[in-house]
Amino acid sequence: MSVAEDRIWQPDTTVATVVVREGRLLMVEEYAEGRLVLNQPAGHLEPDEHLFDAAVRETLEESGWTVRLTHFVGAYQWKAETGRQYLRLAFAGEALTHHAERALDEGIVRALWMTPDELRQAAPRHRSPLVWKVAADYLAGRRFPLSAVSQLA
Repeated sequence: MSVAEDRIWQPDTTVATVVVREGRLLMVEEYAEGRLVLNQPAGHLEPDEHLFDAAVRETLEESGWTVRLTHFVGAYQWKAETGRQYLRLAFAGEALTHHAERALDEGIVRALWMTPDELRQAAPRHRSPLVWKVAADYLAGRRFPLSAVSQLA
């Protein structure tokens, strides 16, 4: 058996939340690998954390917005040029409360609301191809009930 066949694939598991208010998408501007990029509020799943809790937590930490999840948008697999692999689980959420006084996560410059056209035109600044793919799927109506995602024990 080769080394590749013997290796267990363990991607970085991340969550992202699409939040739309008055036709604008909630985005974060952040520093990643020395570049100022755009992303949905997103981040890594923590040990023993439920996916829903992770999506709500990351949205608050990165944007200052408390959200209520409404739908599951989809699961997305991506391999970065570095070879690092990601599995992103994307959710849709409704903006509830903005906590303007809250400090945002390290590396986050600001949260902003962008029209779909503004986001699409900013494609060179997207953190990864996942940013537009998730947004485009949501905008095209791709939404599944939250019951499509389960956590056992």
